[in-house]
Amino acid sequence: MTDSRLKNIVIVGGGSAGWMAAAALAKTLGRECTIRLIESEEIGTVGVGESTVPHLQAFNQALEIDEAEFVRQVRGTFKLGIEFLDWGRVGDRYFHTFGPIGHDYGPLPFHQYWLKLFLSGKADDIGAYSLHSVAALRGRFMTSATDVPVNSPLHCVAHAYQFDAGLYARYLRNYSEARGVQRTEGRVVDVKLRGTDGFIEAVALEGGETISGDLFVDCSGFRGLLIEHALHTGYDDWTQWLPCDRALAVPSEKVGPATPYTRSTARAAGWQWRIPLQHRTGNGYVYSSKYISDDEVHQTLMSNLDGRALAEPRILKFTTGRRRKFWNRNCVAIGLASGFMEPLEATSIYLIQSGIGRLINLMPDRNFSPVLIDRYNKQAAFEFERIRDFLILHYFATERRDTPFWQYCGNMQIPEQLADNIRLFRDSGRFFRDADEMFALPSWVQVMMGQRFVPTRYHPAVDLIPEQEVVELVASVRNVIARCVEAMPMHEQFIARYCQAVAA
Repeated sequence: MTDSRLKNIVIVGGGSAGWMAAAALAKTLGRECTIRLIESEEIGTVGVGESTVPHLQAFNQALEIDEAEFVRQVRGTFKLGIEFLDWGRVGDRYFHTFGPIGHDYGPLPFHQYWLKLFLSGKADDIGAYSLHSVAALRGRFMTSATDVPVNSPLHCVAHAYQFDAGLYARYLRNYSEARGVQRTEGRVVDVKLRGTDGFIEAVALEGGETISGDLFVDCSGFRGLLIEHALHTGYDDWTQWLPCDRALAVPSEKVGPATPYTRSTARAAGWQWRIPLQHRTGNGYVYSSKYISDDEVHQTLMSNLDGRALAEPRILKFTTGRRRKFWNRNCVAIGLASGFMEPLEATSIYLIQSGIGRLINLMPDRNFSPVLIDRYNKQAAFEFERIRDFLILHYFATERRDTPFWQYCGNMQIPEQLADNIRLFRDSGRFFRDADEMFALPSWVQVMMGQRFVPTRYHPAVDLIPEQEVVELVASVRNVIARCVEAMPMHEQFIARYCQAVAA
């Protein structure tokens, strides 16, 4: 029988996407398959994706990476969620965090009992019933405790990371090369296709070297050097729903304790991020060039930094959307080459991780079964579209009409499935997760309520419980969370004890 296993995998592009792919493939395939990564120091990487979601823990664990060592090497901090300022109205503030809201009681989620009291003015905002929201507000953090009862909120503290993306890529490069990945410095100047079926046969480098492979992984960023320039896959533009098309990014000096959360502040024509690391703070203004000039963005960003800028701001231009195929012939696009949705909910690194995991699960042989390719593309399209809808929600769910940008967002036509989800939630606070979509019920509840999409009523089964019992349930959740947060150390104290980076 002919051996049809993959023998050579070529990754074009480095950065987080390239080296995450290299590390995961090397860990999974061992040295049975040659893995070669091509990158050019001249081209560089985007390098501003410094905030993540909790799924990265599973990726690092699969690579058997020690968390404390990882955070120390990337000069990272911990993240309980995102603080949103001025989104529903100017002056509003809420947290979208990673943990649960209260705890389920009987057949219903906690927020349904809370909703009954909230609608009658007998309960506080939803954030008071989330350990993550209260801890974030107070600057406290700890990882999950093993010496508490399993029903304690401290038993499972879901968390993500805020880190230097360049250091993460360097860390994974060392990891990958130690496991046999070959790095080639160079710029790809040509892609050679097979005449019989249009598959990629090899890539040619500027210096004259030609590198052939069985499977090609395109991590070349927005350019999509293989998936688009060579294979002409096509791109679905989502600017009508996600109108921001540029970002201005700049690091600034650290001036105080790092918060255990990322901040997103709505601005006149987009929003500004703030990501605290151990050694500096990452900042950026994501905006629509249709509604504001680059100079105005520069002025706003630079006048709203915590401390002195550490470099000149860099401008990034992008088009939100996705490739029409993520896997085309023998090429799989990972990271920005596959599509881009702005960093509002820190999904970029998650989508890299998800794409890599999907590729490993559907790993082909050299026959490249169309069944595997079709399933990969369907799953990836579903995931992109569900994340897209959640991001659109942030822009659409606003009462702001103070600038042309927000007028457009509040009045735009949204995808029907998102419109249906909004109608269902506004009716009685319900949401049903569609299969394996990324954002679950607590996320939708926090963003809907945080941006003033308040249900008109609650689930009728709540009234089967005596009201005093509901009052006691809601009060007890708040009290338990308050006590647990009081027991948590300050974020900076936790880092100092657990994973303090060595000064540069």
